Amino acid sequence: MQSHEVDYRIIGHDMQMVEVELDPGETVIAEAGAMTYMEQGIAFETRMGDGSDADQGVMGKLFSAGKRMITGESLFMTHFSNQGQAKQRVAFAAPYPGSVIPVNLTEVEGQLICQKDAFLCAARGTKVGIALNKRIGSGFFGGEGFILQKLEGDGMVFVHAGGTVVRKQLNNETLRLDTGCLVAFSQGIDYDIALSGGLKSMLFGGEGLVLATLSGTGTVWIQSLPFSRLADRILAHAPKAGGSSKGES
Repeated sequence: MQSHEVDYRIIGHDMQMVEVELDPGETVIAEAGAMTYMEQGIAFETRMGDGSDADQGVMGKLFSAGKRMITGESLFMTHFSNQGQAKQRVAFAAPYPGSVIPVNLTEVEGQLICQKDAFLCAARGTKVGIALNKRIGSGFFGGEGFILQKLEGDGMVFVHAGGTVVRKQLNNETLRLDTGCLVAFSQGIDYDIALSGGLKSMLFGGEGLVLATLSGTGTVWIQSLPFSRLADRILAHAPKAGGSSKGES
């Protein structure tokens, strides 16, 4: 199914959201709870699956939705359609601070692999599935586990990342990074993990035992503040966890 051609604009700087403009009859799909606001002509419906295959039967929808449950996402997705006679807008945002990354799938050979909680919304026609890590080591130690999200199609998709986003273009090169800082990568990139260094570096360096290793030719998106890192710091200073007071009343 060919994806709907939606227009959009990114709003904000440090805590971004995306506003999608729909022509009459166009639809955008999103994770449940991601919608921020919508104009009068927008109607929404919760459905099982992404709607990328119009002829998909009930069992096919169950199988497709079941794969999403493996990643910890909801069985259902919300479809927002413009049922009016003029252009209408609907906006989406993630539940934690960060940046919205727009990706045209035609520019990455029709496929994007991203961490399991990165997907925000996409033009209808986009297939939202899963990708299994090929290497056992990356599954056990890679932070994202064995399951990553796979977005396929020929339209716009929007993924969310924590903090500042850096886009790296690799040309038969290798890049090493903290496993939690990986947001997404295109086809042509091989993902694996490697030990971060010697024993002393691993125990006292503060960078973790392993690093993600990305090699090949393609695009990699990196986030400066993974939500897991932010949550760990908040929990460490929470009074119930024994954290110290910072002078707040």
